[in-house]
Amino acid sequence: MNTHALPAARTVRVELGDRSYDILIGPGLIAQAGAEVSGRLKGRKVAVVTDEHVAPLYLERFMNSLKESGIDAVAQILPAGEKTKSFEHLITVCDGVLAARIERNDAVVALGGGVIGDLTGFAAGIARRGSRFIQVPTSLLAQVDSSVGGKTGINSPHGKNLIGVFHQPDLVLADTDVLDSLSPREFRAGYAEVAKYGLIDKPEFFAWLEKHWEDVFAGGAARIDAIATSCQAKADVVAADERENGRRALLNLGHTFGHALEAATKYDSARLVHGEGVAIGMVLAHQFSARMNLASPDDAVRVEAHLRRVGLPVSMDEIPGGLPPAEVLMDAIAQDKKVKGGKLTFILTRGIGQSFVADDVPASEVLGFLEQKRPK
Repeated sequence: MNTHALPAARTVRVELGDRSYDILIGPGLIAQAGAEVSGRLKGRKVAVVTDEHVAPLYLERFMNSLKESGIDAVAQILPAGEKTKSFEHLITVCDGVLAARIERNDAVVALGGGVIGDLTGFAAGIARRGSRFIQVPTSLLAQVDSSVGGKTGINSPHGKNLIGVFHQPDLVLADTDVLDSLSPREFRAGYAEVAKYGLIDKPEFFAWLEKHWEDVFAGGAARIDAIATSCQAKADVVAADERENGRRALLNLGHTFGHALEAATKYDSARLVHGEGVAIGMVLAHQFSARMNLASPDDAVRVEAHLRRVGLPVSMDEIPGGLPPAEVLMDAIAQDKKVKGGKLTFILTRGIGQSFVADDVPASEVLGFLEQKRPK
């Protein structure tokens, strides 16, 4: 890494043997992308995938940086939004990668948020039976979660992220400057995933966030620290359980409820975005844990209070447009990827930072809980 050019950058290493890679975190990384990519890429060609929101802000700067380092790049610009994670756009990206004659020593680059990263990573994983892949996440949510760990995919009418592959990136460039262009709502949505790492197994990090969240929102060193801590937490879990056979499932805290709410709103970002669903889902997970006498109700109150303070929704009645009956939400939960052998699996908790995988959760308890919490 060209460390003298990036004095403020932090590096987190994802240890996966010969597939290990770096996550670079800090300001100015898009302008330095060419140098970072060329130092790691055997080929000299990349196909860049981005969306209509990100392209006007960063695509030209990114392409110029690649060109200055002698890398030939072509770009595809897709519609923005969760509905882009579809078969239709997967085919478009794959065709674009093949038309650009990307070879295995070249790379496919995702320049955008979680939607672009998930879709592009899936395309990279199947084009030519697997192409090299670089993540340049431009949202907080993508920088601390979806760009790290190799989960890629698209949505189905049956649920979120049900079609995809594990395909690790070769490099992640998390430029913290780009986060200043996010709307407050987008930044808050990403912050939900930051808080999640504290709630999984880092109670001291959650306590730090309770004190310093305003500094994280303001930018600077606190933001870089929060992102680096989050990425290290995920990197450690991925290194220990790459394909979610055990501990990695803990990263889904709040997601089983959250994904069901996203499906119920038909992935309409005007009503609910992913991080908001996760925020509500984490509160529900703590409340359900209290209902099952696994944790103190005070923990759920504390989680709800912090997420509400930063401006995130914390209950189902905050989702505009209403929700379907509890039975429909249960159907979405039953379709979730965390179901094994038809048994419900949830990430529950015994307290702040004490999450665990709960197998064979009684469906009747979940249904009763949803009926209680769902807006009347």
